Amino acid sequence: MALTLRKGEKPADPHADRVLDIVRGGLQDQTTDVVTSSWIRCLNEYNLRPDKPHGPNIIARGPLEERRARHAAVIECARYEMTTLYQQLADNEMAVLLTDTDGVILHMVSSPEFAAEVGPLGLRAGGIWSETEAGTNGMGTCLAAAGPVTVCRDDHFYTQFTQLTCSAVPVFDPTGNIVAALDVTSRSSLMQQHLLVLLSMTARMIENRLIDRQFRNAHPLHFHSRPEFVYTLHEGKLAVDDDGRILAANRSAMFQLGLQSMDQIRSRRIEDLFQTSLADMLQRSASSSFHPVVTYGTDAALRFFAVARRPASAADAMAVSLPSGDSSTAPIARAKARPAVLSAATADCTFEDPRLEEQLGIGRRVIARGTPVLVCGETGSGKEVFARALHDGSPRSAGPFVAINCASLPEALIESELFGYCAGAFTGAQRSGRRGKVLQADGGTLFLDEIADMPLELQSRLLRVLDERRVTPLGTEESHAVEFQLISASHRYLPTLVREGKFREDLYYRLAGIEVQLPPLRERSDRLALIRALLATEGGPDASLSPEAERLLMAHAWPGNIRQLRHALRTAAALADGKPITRVHLPAMAVNLQPASGIHGERVDSIAPASTSAAAPGTARDGHGDNAPGCAKLNLIQANERQLLLQMLEQHRWNVSNVAKALDVSRNTLYRKIHKLQIEVSHPEQES
Repeated sequence: MALTLRKGEKPADPHADRVLDIVRGGLQDQTTDVVTSSWIRCLNEYNLRPDKPHGPNIIARGPLEERRARHAAVIECARYEMTTLYQQLADNEMAVLLTDTDGVILHMVSSPEFAAEVGPLGLRAGGIWSETEAGTNGMGTCLAAAGPVTVCRDDHFYTQFTQLTCSAVPVFDPTGNIVAALDVTSRSSLMQQHLLVLLSMTARMIENRLIDRQFRNAHPLHFHSRPEFVYTLHEGKLAVDDDGRILAANRSAMFQLGLQSMDQIRSRRIEDLFQTSLADMLQRSASSSFHPVVTYGTDAALRFFAVARRPASAADAMAVSLPSGDSSTAPIARAKARPAVLSAATADCTFEDPRLEEQLGIGRRVIARGTPVLVCGETGSGKEVFARALHDGSPRSAGPFVAINCASLPEALIESELFGYCAGAFTGAQRSGRRGKVLQADGGTLFLDEIADMPLELQSRLLRVLDERRVTPLGTEESHAVEFQLISASHRYLPTLVREGKFREDLYYRLAGIEVQLPPLRERSDRLALIRALLATEGGPDASLSPEAERLLMAHAWPGNIRQLRHALRTAAALADGKPITRVHLPAMAVNLQPASGIHGERVDSIAPASTSAAAPGTARDGHGDNAPGCAKLNLIQANERQLLLQMLEQHRWNVSNVAKALDVSRNTLYRKIHKLQIEVSHPEQES
């Protein structure tokens, strides 16, 4: 029954007035059809009133835990993907949420500050955000409309939610039914369409995980009409039993096969869809080292590239059953057998931090299946060491690990370094020619560090090599087949560069089969173990730290991360000359820095020598303090970095060269950081 207002009755606020006017008068205003339809449902079907909001509806802890138990599979599959999405978005004023089909929030990833602010609105575990309870909103309207939606501020039904913008997408289970809604809620006033793209990608990853989890005893079959999309989010994925019957399919598989529902595919055989059998696909896939092989649809009109594999349960059983010393041990078994600390590698291969250990495990699992890995993290956080650890635990660990830093080579040399050249290809070329890094990585791992600095014109050549797995050196038309694992790394946020036209979108999706995020040194719980391991490497087995020096190192925020720590320990060991390292041997630490977490997460007070002349926070040179123009645009991490860098500049009398040496970075890198953190260096360097 339609809701009517008594004569003369007016809503309590302008937003409610606008909602009622649009619904009663049939006005379109500037709302979308999805929003208008939701408002109509809220008024006429649910009998909600925009001028009479009610408090948040939160279910009790007991019923919430029962719901979580019922949805344990989807929560388990979504937890990591939600955390990854939150890290990618890098916004402290934002939350990533997962609800069940009743709109009840099951899991939430957010900063503690934002969670505390939006908790009273009901944005917390147990909050009910169905349309029937909360009116028009991202999660509830997504479930009601059974599709992606963005509800931007004034699109909300209730005025109390108009400070928020919500984007949400449905998550489907292997039967093709909606099992959850995935949402990003923030204070942004913009219609951020890129959020729906990222959310849809995350939902696909969750859906694929659900298929893998539920059908561990089935054969996974990956396919696409283009070979470069196999093993990516765009691939079609089927779960097939031993008899060749199809048990489940993802949405991409349904779309490519022209099917509308799971009922059209479930229990059909592979032979009903492709001109092949399961046994044939398994044999051909193994023969091609599990690279896509050609197959055709039953009507011969469609060509696909496909790979079939053994069930995950069978691979795990083999990994567990094979003895660790057996030379025939499967790659997955070798990866699992490796310890978290790789003593044979460098000392900074200390991965006792739970977040870092989790990222390493995830990276090893996906690289074992041929998926490219993109390693993200701040400068100096150990991306190459992490990449080497991934290589050591991969099926190609016996092959070479070839690294190239795209930022350290002149633009004119990157092409020859990557692809090589034949004799006489250009003036100054070696007489015998040169094999490029890609060919050198054949049979092993190619690690492209600082991939964001690769010139655009070379990105297209790299994409072609990745697609065709063939490389053509400069000065010749002869191409060579290559097979390698690909790991890339960047301290810059690639999706932003894609939007700015500075990085190819297709190459980004090819590199980012999965993204792993390395925590900065200041956030790692294994800092003490890392400090001691690096000290043994840099100072020898007899090097030691005084308790005061250890506290000082633990309290430092390390803007230069592991690279800066290694340099500081090397210098301290040299100054101590065999004696225990004390405060006086750590001159680069002589600033009052941001407190860091202790060994067990407790606060460690910062330490500053009494003789230091470093400025206190906010008292740097004119125009450089926390209230300088433009500083409000910096996030919390950048603001901390800015303050630390200001203190170091003050300590070194604004001599950029000396600060660069203390941080063990180049002057150009430091100048870029100074510019990024909005620090003005308007005077020449002073001589100390």
